[in-house]
Amino acid sequence: MSLRFPTAVLSFLLLAVFFAPLAAAQSVPMSEEEILASADARIERHRKADVTIRIVDGENRPIEGATVELRQTNHRFLFGSNIFKWGKFDDQKEEKIYRDRFSELLNFATLPYYWWSYEGEQDKPSHENREAIARWCKANDIETKGHPLAWNYAQPRWLAGKDTEQVMKLQTGRTEDCVRRFRGLVDVWDVVNEATHYGRSECRRRAPDLSATIDAFGRDAFIRKNFEAARRANPAATLLINDYRTDEEYYKILDGLQDEQGKPIFDVVGIQSHMHGGTWSTSHLWDRCEKYAKFGLPIHFTEMTVVSGTKGHYGSDPQDWPSTEEGEKRQAEEVTRIYTILFSHPAVEAITWWDFADRHAWRGAPAGLIGEDLSPKPAYLALKRLIKGKWWTEQSLKTDAAGKASTRGFMGTYQLTITTGNKKKTVNVELVPGENIFDVVLD
Repeated sequence: MSLRFPTAVLSFLLLAVFFAPLAAAQSVPMSEEEILASADARIERHRKADVTIRIVDGENRPIEGATVELRQTNHRFLFGSNIFKWGKFDDQKEEKIYRDRFSELLNFATLPYYWWSYEGEQDKPSHENREAIARWCKANDIETKGHPLAWNYAQPRWLAGKDTEQVMKLQTGRTEDCVRRFRGLVDVWDVVNEATHYGRSECRRRAPDLSATIDAFGRDAFIRKNFEAARRANPAATLLINDYRTDEEYYKILDGLQDEQGKPIFDVVGIQSHMHGGTWSTSHLWDRCEKYAKFGLPIHFTEMTVVSGTKGHYGSDPQDWPSTEEGEKRQAEEVTRIYTILFSHPAVEAITWWDFADRHAWRGAPAGLIGEDLSPKPAYLALKRLIKGKWWTEQSLKTDAAGKASTRGFMGTYQLTITTGNKKKTVNVELVPGENIFDVVLD
């Protein structure tokens, strides 16, 4: 599967085209009702593309009346989740269920590269395990992302006692090594994570040497050095900066991360949206999209959580924060609302759920799309109705006298099957922004 991200320059041009009419029409902010009511129209405008298929014979003569079956096989938009439980089930039947549920619904997976666990022993990183996950993903047409490369939430134990010059060299070396080693398998990276709070107390306690290095070099230099390392390793990679804060502090950091030509050093704005204590309003979601779209770059909602339990707290035991029937119904409703809003915004290119399963979910929360028993929760089914139903294109067309059949479809990959008389041919194509024209020769 080819990488679905346009380059930063192309994204900027596309977003400029998208937002020109949108901005003119929205001099007055939309109400929540207006945002939701106009979502389907925006989806039609921004997520679909025109396609014309022309069928000819071996002498380039148009074939009238040919049947063209247009069947979508994947989305251009990235619907994802972290895939942290992959390979960790003792029961192989459960392992298969987990993988099947994931690949049935999603086309984007976030793989764990937390330094403290990825390289628990110096010079012995977990390359083989992540390669196995990435290869499985590629075999199942699932794009991959590595998360995260530079973050001081914790540090490897063996880093203790090293001076700041050594730590910086090791940190940027790790960034460069991972991006270079996985080139072609993992080409999307959360390079820098949660830079707005590098100084928080738990970071200084769990990662004293890494935190001291950030202090010594400065936050801006730390961020830049890691982006430079990642860019050296794979100039074609898609590089994100990611944060749970979406306030002015994050905006200020992003605004200052420009190269000598005044272009952002990152390719995508990453926004976390963990909603353990209550979901974001429609207005807040839209406002975050509008605010960060001003950089002219794609937006990824990188870590999204909506829980299906009514009680609990961070760090709960699953028995203390159970998923309930009422909570699962509400979770499904919120998933439908939130994904509809984000899918309708032209700047958003990806949504990643956190975690895929309730079992061992972060913070002990009932946050999964599948339950403790790995069965689909209502939120999973609701999302499937959108991704593989309402937002999915399957059509049967007939060619006209010019041998042409035209329609609009959701952007992504397709299988075209052309039939006329006793002749049949299948080809794979991709619908991208703009007009898509495909000539098929039916010998």
